[in-house]
Order: sequence, then C-alpha cells, then structure tokens
Amino acid sequence: MRNDSMNLINYQDSRPIYEQIVENFKTQMYKGILQEGDQMPSVRSLAVELSTNPNTVQKAYTELERQGFIYTVKGRGNFVKGDALLKENKKNELVRQIVTLFTEAVDIGIPVDELVAEIKEHLGMIRYGEEKHD
Repeated sequence: MRNDSMNLINYQDSRPIYEQIVENFKTQMYKGILQEGDQMPSVRSLAVELSTNPNTVQKAYTELERQGFIYTVKGRGNFVKGDALLKENKKNELVRQIVTLFTEAVDIGIPVDELVAEIKEHLGMIRYGEEKHD
C-alpha cells in the first residue's frame, strides 16, 4: 500500500490533527490510492511515523469508521471499505455547495456566464500547474 503519511499533517493548518488525518485518508480513498480491502497502517505505527499521540490516530480512525470509509477487524486492524456510493455522495455534496455559491453570486448581481468563464480560466491554470495559492 502506498502511503503519503508524511503529508498527512500540516502544522500550520488550524484544524485539529485528527481532522487533517481523516481528510487526507479520505482524499487518498477518493483518488484510488487506497482501495477496497487495503489495510490501514496500525494506530501505533502511524502515530510513530507522524510523531503524534496514538489517541489522535485512533480518534481519526474512529471518525473514518463512523463516516463509513473504513472497518475494523478485531485482532487484524483497520481496512478500507469499498463503497462506490462514498464518492458519489461526495460529488453530490460538492454540487450542492457549488449551486449554493452560484445562487449567492446571482443574488448579488454577478452573471452566471461571467462566473463560469472565470472558473474555466482558473481550471485551465490548475490543469497546467499555473495556479497560484495566496
């Protein structure tokens, strides 16, 4: 299993460490880096690798299990749950957020076509590695 665990934590991020771990693992699952049946790193080994408390890693794993991304096998560890609906649900959530933002823009007088043109421009920059982050 490929594991980008060294990138799981950004100490300059204001979010709690366990939330960063959860979000990073979810991203790895959405992208297919972690796939159905893959074994997650043990709580202890990941805690050592990240130089964090094992309770923090356990809290992240508990949250991933609560959200339906992993399951636990007693005595064997944690495994990635294979559920195609997880990605579909995330897509639907993103679409709802985008529609909300578009509605807000229209409400304050920004034309949809103007928004779409700027979004396409930004997407083009991201695609070609030109996006600058503030």
